[in-house]
Amino acid sequence: MREGGIWVFIEWANGAPREVCYELLGAARQLREDLARTGREATVWAVTFSSPSAAREQDLRRAGAQGLLEIPWKEAKSLDEILVSAALARLAETYHPEILLLGATAFGRSLAPRLAARLNAGLTADCTSLAIDPETGALLQTRPAFGGNLMATIVSRTRPQLATVRPKVFARKRFEEGEWERFLAPSEVPDSPIRILESVARASGINIADADILVSLGQGACSAECISLARDLAGALGGAVASSRPVVDAGILPYAHQVGQTGKTVAPRIYLAIGISGAIQHMAGVAAETLIAVNTDPDAPIFQFAKWGLVGDGAQFLREALEAVRKVRKVE
Repeated sequence: MREGGIWVFIEWANGAPREVCYELLGAARQLREDLARTGREATVWAVTFSSPSAAREQDLRRAGAQGLLEIPWKEAKSLDEILVSAALARLAETYHPEILLLGATAFGRSLAPRLAARLNAGLTADCTSLAIDPETGALLQTRPAFGGNLMATIVSRTRPQLATVRPKVFARKRFEEGEWERFLAPSEVPDSPIRILESVARASGINIADADILVSLGQGACSAECISLARDLAGALGGAVASSRPVVDAGILPYAHQVGQTGKTVAPRIYLAIGISGAIQHMAGVAAETLIAVNTDPDAPIFQFAKWGLVGDGAQFLREALEAVRKVRKVE
C-alpha cells in the first residue's frame, strides 16, 4: 500500500455504510482531482473495520472509492472509539494519509478528536465546504465560527488533515468503476471491552434529514396555530416539520426538528421557511434545491437565499397553502 492518499472512514449501521460515508467518498474524489491539478497524486481509500460483501464493496467503488483498507476486527458491531482511534492512528503513522475524512455522526464526533489527539494533528469539525488550495495543495476546510456569525476557512499545518462533515452537506455521486486496490491491515485490533447488546431506533416519526419537503418554522411563526397548520401542510405534502433553534430553545418543538449549525443539515427538494430570519447559523444547515421564504420583514436575510419570497403573515400563508393543496388532492 502506497503512502499518502485520501482516507474516508466508513461507519456501518444495520449492515450497511452510513449514507454520509458515500457522500464523503464523492467529495474525496473531487479533492483528488483538485490535488492532481497541483501535481499531487492521491488515491481515495475507504477505511473500514467491517468486511463488506461484494455488493457493498461495489457500492463503495461506485460512490468514489478507489481502494479498500480493511482493518480486522472480531466483532464489528462492538466498535469502541478508544480502540478504533488507536488502530487508525497506528495505520496513519505508517502510511501517512494526506487527508482523513469522517462523518459528523455521534460516533464520528467521538472518534475524530481522539484520533486527532493521538496523531497530534488539527481537526476541523462540522465542515460545510471542502476544497483544495490551488497553490499549496492544502485542504481548505470551511465551517461556521464565532457563534455562527461568520464562515471561517481553516488550513491545517499538520498531517493528516482531519475533518468531519455533516450528513447531506455533499450529494452522493456515482463514478465508473476503475482500478481497484484492496489492502488488509497487518495486525488485528484487540478485543473491545464494550459490547452492544441491542440497538433500538427512536420512534420519532420522519427524520427531517430524509424528508423531500420541509415546512420549517421560525420565531416569527411558532404559535400553536402555525404549528398545527405546518403539521397538516407537511402531512398533505408528504413532508415533515422543521424549525430554527429559537423555536426549540423555547420548548415549542423538540430538538429532532432543529435545522442549522447546532441542529441537522438538510437537503430537501423544497424548503418552506416560514417566519425564519435567515441567520447564518440556520442557513449553515440548509442545502435545499428550492427555498420558499415567507416573512413579515421585507429586509429579512432569508430572502437572499430564496428562489421565491413572500412578505406576509406566516399563519395566513399556511392556511391558504393547506387549502390549495387539499383542493388539488380532491381533484386528483
